[in-house]
Amino acid sequence: MKQVVSVSLGSSRGDKTVTVDFLGETFAIQRIGTNGDQEKYKALLHEWDGKADALCLGGLDRYVWTGGRRYEFRSARQLIAGVTKTPVVDGSGLKNTLERETIRRLAADGVVDFTSKKTLMVCGVDRFGMSEALVEQGGRVIFGDLMFTLGLPVPIRSWGAHRFLASTLLPVITQVPIEMLYPTGEKQDTITPKWGKQYAWADVIAGDKHLIRRYLPAPVGEVAGIAPTPAGNVTVTADTTAQPLAGKVIVTNTTTPDDADEFRRRGAALLVTSTPEFEGRSFGTNVMEGVLIALNGGRALKPEEYFQTLQKLGWSPNVQPLQRKL
Repeated sequence: MKQVVSVSLGSSRGDKTVTVDFLGETFAIQRIGTNGDQEKYKALLHEWDGKADALCLGGLDRYVWTGGRRYEFRSARQLIAGVTKTPVVDGSGLKNTLERETIRRLAADGVVDFTSKKTLMVCGVDRFGMSEALVEQGGRVIFGDLMFTLGLPVPIRSWGAHRFLASTLLPVITQVPIEMLYPTGEKQDTITPKWGKQYAWADVIAGDKHLIRRYLPAPVGEVAGIAPTPAGNVTVTADTTAQPLAGKVIVTNTTTPDDADEFRRRGAALLVTSTPEFEGRSFGTNVMEGVLIALNGGRALKPEEYFQTLQKLGWSPNVQPLQRKL
């Protein structure tokens, strides 16, 4: 049995272990949250080094890209220092293939017509493959990198401006502690409504689940003091059209049933994840990259090899309708 272990800076409440078969190989996939404790994070990586077939960095990126250039986060480099026996992945290799293909497949299959939609990409440098594919589709895209990571009220309205700002700022930003840019530990469980104008503008909201979730607008019923419909029992009624995400498509990853309920209560129509769902949740690109690396003997893969293996697995985006009519 192959062992893929994802160690996350996120909350331990999202921990899960599943056993699944890929191409005749049995995998034990485990996610371990450290609640933002970086010393525990490092200890777990060292504990599993040499035992797991792949180690996956959760709750942070190691690499981000722009203009064909890769930048490494100093925080990630420090956390994995001394881990030498087991391949360590952060999902960035898969983001350049799987997530790019997700957008193209959704368009080709008629699930989402991006050319006629307005898309809010919460952080383009984190999802560079998806971002490039969205731009290719020809619809309007706003990049929220400065808003959703730095808290600056500056939407980026063109791909050229995004690439210029990314190449200018990434050499500096990748040197700051990861917790200054991305929610870790218990902060991942907190939703503070913000950037409501951008959420309202968009037909499609895409990117990292935690960044999308951290600033979600509140459901209308909760604002009015009305108890929301019990989770898992939500239906479309006349009131749903007033919800802040009414009719919107969420394209993201690493979702749980609770995440789907959060989006559903706000009226979102579809939840699309690029990775397969196991026992009610989709694991992140870091985990799926770990699976593909383990399937190929632990060696680094070229972009075309990622896609070739995905084709062998019969991959397709997971499209989940969130509302059902009475």
